[in-house]
This record gives sequence, structure tokens and C-alpha cells, in this order.
Amino acid sequence: MDSGLDTRRIVHPTERIVTGRLVRLLDGYTREIRVGQPVLVAVLAAAAFARLPALLLRALFSFGGGTRRRWKELKQGPEYLVTPVRLRNTAGQLCEVELHGHLPQSALHPADQVQLTLRPQRDPELPPRIERIVNLTTGQLLTPRTATLWSHLGPPLLLQAMIGALLLAGVVACSALT
Repeated sequence: MDSGLDTRRIVHPTERIVTGRLVRLLDGYTREIRVGQPVLVAVLAAAAFARLPALLLRALFSFGGGTRRRWKELKQGPEYLVTPVRLRNTAGQLCEVELHGHLPQSALHPADQVQLTLRPQRDPELPPRIERIVNLTTGQLLTPRTATLWSHLGPPLLLQAMIGALLLAGVVACSALT
């Protein structure tokens, strides 16, 4: 029986596609996506420009305002689940990779035969992350999804930023004609 606890023999695979038998899904933990300050400033500036007409209308007709997220909340990126996965490849080596995001609980079980498509991470010390899983035992194709910067900022703020950018482009175009 393979307990998966012998860390001396665990390797990080370098191949793009690895086939093997799933040994163990370890306990997951969260990791945060960094939010770049220039991107955030650009989005918020464009959104603020689009918000000016709305503020004028709200002041004139005293509408109730919606809640806005603060700078600190937006700067702190979204968290995503990281689950270390151990598998034994076809060469018999114990390999460790990372699963970022969520999958259905019934999607993977120890002893399932899997084919993983991997991508190296920016930090070379970290094991590669899984892009796609083909569970050969059940025939399922699985793609884990994580939060992104754009999903963190949210459709309302991004739409407002696009409207603000269009308004700003219109003002600049009109002022260039005169």
C-alpha cells in the first residue's frame, strides 16, 4: 500500500502530459491572486468617469446609491483553492502536481487512472499545475476553473469602466475637432 508520505521519492513532472494512477488528494489550502495596481487604477479611473453622470442624476433626483467596494477590498485579490495531488506515473514514480480551483467531489478517486495536461508555474519550486484532467477510469474530461482578476473586479465595475473609457474617448474626440 502506498501511503504517499515518503517525500524523498516525490518528483515534479516536467512533461506536458502525464498519465498515471491517482494516489492521493491532499488537503487543500487557499492562495491569493495578486492584483496589479496600474490595472486597478486604470479600471477605477475609467469607472469614476462613467459614474459622474450617475452622481449628477442621483443628486438631482435623490436616488439611493448602491454599495461600492473599497480600494483595500479590490486590491486584495481573489483566493482560489490549491489541492496538492499525488499520482504514480507509468514509470512508477510518485509525482506531485497542483489542482487549482474546484472540481465535483465525485470527479476523482484514489486509484483512478488519469491523464493530466500540466503547465509549469512561475515559481520553479512549485509543482506544475493541472490544466485539464481526463479520468480514464470514468471517461470524464475535467477542467478546473479558478477566479481571475476580471471576475474579482466584477461585471458591473468592468462595464462601468468601459462606458467611462468610451465617454472619455468621446470627450477627447470632440475636443480635438474644435
